[in-house]
Amino acid sequence: MPLDGRIETALQRALALVQTSSAPPLLGAALPYAIFPGGARIRPTILLSVAGACGDDRPELADAAAAALELIHCASLVHDDLPAFDDADTRRGKASLHRAYGEPIAVLSGDSMIVLAFEVLAEAGAVHPGRALRLIRALAQRTGAAQGICAGQAWESEPVVDLAAYHNAKTGALFIAATQMGAISAGHDPEPWQDLGTLIGSAFQVADDLKDALCSADVTGKPAGQDVALARPSAVRSLGVDGAWRHLEDILSGAIASIPSCPGEARLAKMVQAYARRIMDIPTAAVRG
Repeated sequence: MPLDGRIETALQRALALVQTSSAPPLLGAALPYAIFPGGARIRPTILLSVAGACGDDRPELADAAAAALELIHCASLVHDDLPAFDDADTRRGKASLHRAYGEPIAVLSGDSMIVLAFEVLAEAGAVHPGRALRLIRALAQRTGAAQGICAGQAWESEPVVDLAAYHNAKTGALFIAATQMGAISAGHDPEPWQDLGTLIGSAFQVADDLKDALCSADVTGKPAGQDVALARPSAVRSLGVDGAWRHLEDILSGAIASIPSCPGEARLAKMVQAYARRIMDIPTAAVRG
């Protein structure tokens, strides 16, 4: 099955765990609204690609890891859009969850997806308990307050921001989780995969900063100009547009070189190169007016 099919099937399977007759109707409707249709599913695709490069000898475990990672990502988007943070009206080209279902349901939906992510990994533990425990730990580390997306969001409330630490936590954390969890799923050491995740995450964050500065909401599917409006740290604010572009090119060059030795190294390098081309394809013609 193609990777995108594996991801969507795994997410549907995960959602079935909580879509029961006893679930509150609004919450039951809000969860699939937050998950489907998804964006590019980049993080779970990277996870499955790394698992494939490492042999993918437990595909059921890799699929569960991919679903869990995407659930955390979807939860983070719901929480990011809340009035307490970005107060965004749209996400992925439609009304943000709190606009569609109200703020209380949005908060609970994000919380529920985080819990569901770990339930999915626990359910998959029967396939290989040792690997499942390592997956749970890896995902928890990249979700929490020390080096995860919670830390990344918290940096926006600090009076002085370490831009590298901010980017590494806010965006890089789940890309590190993607590469490391892919390796763990296939029984490989996750540590050599951290640099690749860090670099891919940094590239996506810089690209996102450029899109926020240069593109309209019609192009990005979410409000534009938020970094300036909310006084958030960004590569464009720190380096300027030209400096951010040069920084992005340097990061992407390093990402391909950082791929660890593995059976599917050449195939994985092609995938990373393809993503690099996509990241660099920022439609500057559709600039904000």
